[in-house]
Amino acid sequence: MSAENTKKPEWYGKHYAFFTNRACEYFPCHETADEAAFNCLFCYCPLYMLGEKCGGNFKYLENGSKDCSRCLLPHRREGYGHIIRKYREIAEAMRRTPEKPE
Repeated sequence: MSAENTKKPEWYGKHYAFFTNRACEYFPCHETADEAAFNCLFCYCPLYMLGEKCGGNFKYLENGSKDCSRCLLPHRREGYGHIIRKYREIAEAMRRTPEKPE
């Protein structure tokens, strides 16, 4: 494996890409074996709106709601990169969403 393939992304290890909020009343909001590695940055996952294209571990409930309770994608250190790479898709989905009159 070359050094190029093992190079970590520029955001890896940066404080803006990861923090743990142990003072939160809901911490941890998902079951996890490693609370020290639990990322609270994306408390409410911006990928929810992408439905089946989010890339996370979810299921749809009978009422059509998306159940993400078993998904740790936004809460893992590597989840930051996955979410940032999906921002273009989120923006496209927002452009396609009709505006509601005020």
